[in-house]
Amino acid sequence: MSQEMDLTKRFDTYIASEQKIEAKDWMPDAYRKTLIRQISQHAHSEIIGMLPEGNWITRAPSLKRKAILLAKVQDEAGHGLYLYSAAETLGVNREELLDALHEGKAKYSSIFNYPTLSWADMGAIGWLVDGAAIMNQVPLCKCSYGPYARAMVRVCKEESFHQRQGFSIMMNLCNGTPEQKEMAQDSLNRWWWPSLMMFGPSDSESKHSDQSMKWKIKRFSNDELRQRFVDMTVPQAELLGLTLPDPDLKWNEHTGHYDFGSIDWSELQRVIAGDGPCNRERLETRVKAHTEGEWVREAAAAYAEKCAKRNSDQPHAA
Repeated sequence: MSQEMDLTKRFDTYIASEQKIEAKDWMPDAYRKTLIRQISQHAHSEIIGMLPEGNWITRAPSLKRKAILLAKVQDEAGHGLYLYSAAETLGVNREELLDALHEGKAKYSSIFNYPTLSWADMGAIGWLVDGAAIMNQVPLCKCSYGPYARAMVRVCKEESFHQRQGFSIMMNLCNGTPEQKEMAQDSLNRWWWPSLMMFGPSDSESKHSDQSMKWKIKRFSNDELRQRFVDMTVPQAELLGLTLPDPDLKWNEHTGHYDFGSIDWSELQRVIAGDGPCNRERLETRVKAHTEGEWVREAAAAYAEKCAKRNSDQPHAA
């Protein structure tokens, strides 16, 4: 018991002094479990997040746009791999994480259960969804767990490209025909509130935020990050000439922030519970891709085993 208290004290000292906890360091079981939950959900979100955009690659309006969107989807696959690797440093098996996702036991970001109905949605996702992701993820570069923090540095650099790509699409549409600008406005109307929900429930309802902030896994609360996102996005919408779909949105001179309307938390709970517009479709598509890719994984494993055997059979130099 005394030894565990000493380890806990050392752990707390590391956290307080802004030092990174590494994979081989002692850590409380609750800290480990919290990281596995958060990192795996983040990884699942990157992988599922490829799906709403993937079906627009062949329908993008130009070869340039196809290439950019393809690069973005490839980035998201890479983000998932970085994050699964970071989760594995905590002693969890990647296959277990994927099984939990495919069986509907693991969560991923609710935003990816909404349909992409037009090309403008590729702009709204980049501008709003990736913008919200950056707001969430930049502080994670200073997360107390080293492997997660280091993975996020590259992820955030690539996400900034994704946001610029999305804003560029919206700008082109808003400077185009009246029909194109109307399409951009319609997309903004549909993605605005789900984007605000990406930050999670309000601080008073969040189950994990307080402890995660004490452990410096998180650096800011859900409501703080959501407010920053609103303050950042309002002038961007004004530049585009678009109207945010919130009649209660207004500048508050006293607080120095924008006030905004109430979020429909019942919708967030419904989508998280599996009753969103595309929950079933997203999961079925992901399971199908994983099943059909089994032969690739088997071939890679067989080749790795063959290489290892060949290397072990070679005589070693004296």
